[in-house]
Amino acid sequence: MNDNLSLLQLEQRDDFIQRHIGPDEAEQQHMLATLGLTSLDELITQTVPKNILLEQAMQLGDAQTEVDTLAQLKKMANQNQVFNSYIGMGYYPNFTPNVILRNVLENPGWYTAYTPYQPEIAQGRLESLLNYQQMVIDLTGMEIANASLLDESTAAAEAMAMAKRMSKNKKSNLFFIADDVHPQTINVTKTRAELFGFEVIVAPADEVVNQDVFGALFQYPNTTGNIYSIETLIQSVADRKGVTAVATDLLALTQLKTPAELGADIVLGSAQRFGVPMGYGGPHAAFFATKDKFKRSLPGRIIGVSKDKRGKLALRMALQTREQHIRREKANSNICTAQVLLANMAAFYAIYHGPKGLDMIAKRTQRLASMFALGLKAKGVELASAYFFDTVCFKTDAKTQIIDKANAAEINLRSDLDNAIAVSFDETKTQADLAQLFSVILGDEHGLDLAELDKQATEYQAIPDNLQRESDYLSHPVFNTHHSETEMLRYIKSLENKDLALNHSMISLGSCTMKLNATAEMIPVSWPEFANLHPFSPIEQAQGYKQMITQLEKWLVEITGYDAMCMQPNSGAQGEYAGLLAIRKYHESRGDSHRNICLIPSSAHGTNPASAQMASMKVVVVACDEKGNVDMQDLKQKAADVAENLSCIMITYPSTHGVYEQTIREICDIVHQHGGQVYMDGANMNAQVGITSPGFIGSDVSHLNLHKTFCIPHGGGGPGMGPIGVKSHLAPFLPDHPVVNVVKENADNGAVSAAPWGSASILPISWVYIALMGAKGLRKATEVAILNANYIATKLADHYPILYRGQNSRVAHECIIDLRPLKASSGITEMDVAKRLMDYGFHAPTMSFPVAGTLMVEPTESEPLVEIDRFIDAMIAIREEIDQVEKGVWALDNNPLVNAPHTMTDLVDENWNRAYSRELAVFPSPAAAANKFWPTVNRIDDVYGDRNLICSCPSIESYVE
Repeated sequence: MNDNLSLLQLEQRDDFIQRHIGPDEAEQQHMLATLGLTSLDELITQTVPKNILLEQAMQLGDAQTEVDTLAQLKKMANQNQVFNSYIGMGYYPNFTPNVILRNVLENPGWYTAYTPYQPEIAQGRLESLLNYQQMVIDLTGMEIANASLLDESTAAAEAMAMAKRMSKNKKSNLFFIADDVHPQTINVTKTRAELFGFEVIVAPADEVVNQDVFGALFQYPNTTGNIYSIETLIQSVADRKGVTAVATDLLALTQLKTPAELGADIVLGSAQRFGVPMGYGGPHAAFFATKDKFKRSLPGRIIGVSKDKRGKLALRMALQTREQHIRREKANSNICTAQVLLANMAAFYAIYHGPKGLDMIAKRTQRLASMFALGLKAKGVELASAYFFDTVCFKTDAKTQIIDKANAAEINLRSDLDNAIAVSFDETKTQADLAQLFSVILGDEHGLDLAELDKQATEYQAIPDNLQRESDYLSHPVFNTHHSETEMLRYIKSLENKDLALNHSMISLGSCTMKLNATAEMIPVSWPEFANLHPFSPIEQAQGYKQMITQLEKWLVEITGYDAMCMQPNSGAQGEYAGLLAIRKYHESRGDSHRNICLIPSSAHGTNPASAQMASMKVVVVACDEKGNVDMQDLKQKAADVAENLSCIMITYPSTHGVYEQTIREICDIVHQHGGQVYMDGANMNAQVGITSPGFIGSDVSHLNLHKTFCIPHGGGGPGMGPIGVKSHLAPFLPDHPVVNVVKENADNGAVSAAPWGSASILPISWVYIALMGAKGLRKATEVAILNANYIATKLADHYPILYRGQNSRVAHECIIDLRPLKASSGITEMDVAKRLMDYGFHAPTMSFPVAGTLMVEPTESEPLVEIDRFIDAMIAIREEIDQVEKGVWALDNNPLVNAPHTMTDLVDENWNRAYSRELAVFPSPAAAANKFWPTVNRIDDVYGDRNLICSCPSIESYVE
């Protein structure tokens, strides 16, 4: 039947677009007919305001095949030169154990999961994150740790903000940073301090004794590797009622006295060297630990131990009342993304090696550093410090010649120091590497005997007596059990089995866009040419990255309608912060420093007001009308009232309520008329691509959630990327970087992330997605996302109220199901529906956001019709169950909804006394029975967890109990 097709047409049948988009053409026609429509064009015309529809197609080229796309990207990757890196500065080559590489980093069961807001179906990654917290607690000696932050530098900035909140030296506005902290950390922290209005002094560490500060930041070991006691310095800060943060290294802490023993209040750093590739800057999990008394000021997520309704031990995210969507401008931080996937990898690395394995890796690393130091000393080279862990810094008048010789030998040394070079060792280095180093630095005829140096190094004291570690660490059984690959593989699999991810069923979360993360998009992340590059490698060694990132920037500029992109922000929240920073600097350049008011609709995501607060803006809330749109009269009034001081508006489009507001252009005009800028939150770009764009609508700046619209996976709550697009007038105010200059003209602008291009190693995912889809495919994806959402809204409308609709009663790419009337009539809550969906094999939609008592559904374009219908059938069946409660057939305290989710324990319960059958409890539909996902715990007792805050690994006995 294909005889009449040309070869080109036959080849085009094997495109990627239909693999990414769930419903095929026939299914799309069926769904359109359900809506009373005949074409996607008709749907878009009915749904999207005419005055914002793009007048011409995006210029992105045609869709490519998977084979051609990966071949093209491989050519780019091959342009990267992966030299042997000794740069250090918080980034180290390491070995990712293959069992972790294949079964975690490359496993959709781990990388496609969502943030564990529904803990009953997330017990696996919650346990892994609890292990991560325990690892950090043990190695730092602190009492409590969070489940990771974005990177070491932003963790330091968070520590500064926390120090200000917790310091009892309320009269001081001065924060001290030791000048031997990593330069990127100094820069990011100073940038944050400027927005907060803090004074900052950067000086030699011992100068802190002369300063009246609210807080201080030290590095231990310092950026050039020197180890010295900071105990008296910490005490001097404490004497002034200040708070001290210490940046450190987890592997070093296996050998060093803990920062807790030195008196630190906060300890932070990067877990990257625990099995996570450098990836040209990320993603990597930052760790953050503190004293128990500071726990309610701790930024980020914390995993805690609670119990379920049967009294069984169960895990959940603790202290959730601090979440940004609740506290808004009063939030401790705007960070809503952890680095869960990478934190899990680091935790598994520690579990696989155990304390003995980590100790051996650390001792071997230090042995090489000691041999190197002894060899240099034997040849009369002056060391910058006598004590070190992995980094040896030496003074030289021949720096240029040594660096050039190293470059010729494909070696990268740290070269940003005055008349000195630093060399950092790691677990990948060998004696052969050491011999090569000596040849580069001392000449081929150096005459050093490595065996003799090894013998001398056994007696060499690289760590002072008073700073050597004596305390135990990683004593919990989990770190002392899984050392064979068989045990490790089974442990990883046992945790994966407890988690519902996209490889099992759809995750219909509004505003989170849990779409397909295609295998072809994920493959390049593990390529060594992308994975093994140090972020501060000379730019000429990263030409493949440069070409790929430049191309991606051009594509994103075309997609967004902006003029420039900045790829540095490594989360959506960081993007918001960077965008507001650009707006602020723009106003200052025009002599409008007084413009500090940010208008935010009441429906906005909580990171918006939190970010505005971080940028030292005052938030003025704009009301929404009964249809969920911005109240135009209220906007006009408030914009006029604050016109003299108006900085910007932050608005999401389509709105957080899931509709295309007709007045969006007018909103932009009003703000511009009063001298403000328009920040458009990029959370809902999946409903814009190819149909409209922020720049075309009239916005000045947006962040893009690449982990939403552009297919980077959520990873169980991170990684993310949040690059920002800007109009040309804001481009001079984009972030730069103190180590690697990104944009020559922006060299004096502060950084917002530790690495120049953020989490660069996951950018190939979005590059591949755009290349595979082309302009037509990307527009089609948007159209089908809108189709799927309207199909669900239409099919469920007879059973549940749909809260907001736009023109022609259409929704955008998501819809809100209003459960409040049902709660009033039956007593059943949105929580009950969310938990009951687990029994049907689904993760719940977004619960109680943006409206309390509702569920927000976003099916994405990737879900096939069969899965969408299965979800619809489940929701209709649940509505019928609610009907049974309304009619009194089931009591409010004894029905399948309030007892959900049901577990295997329920199935074998000898004392089953429910008003419904076990079969209905656990197999409520044929689809659920055919592909059963078992929650491992019953509904978790949040009240118990709040009252009994435990954020470290419980004993094995407690699991048995």
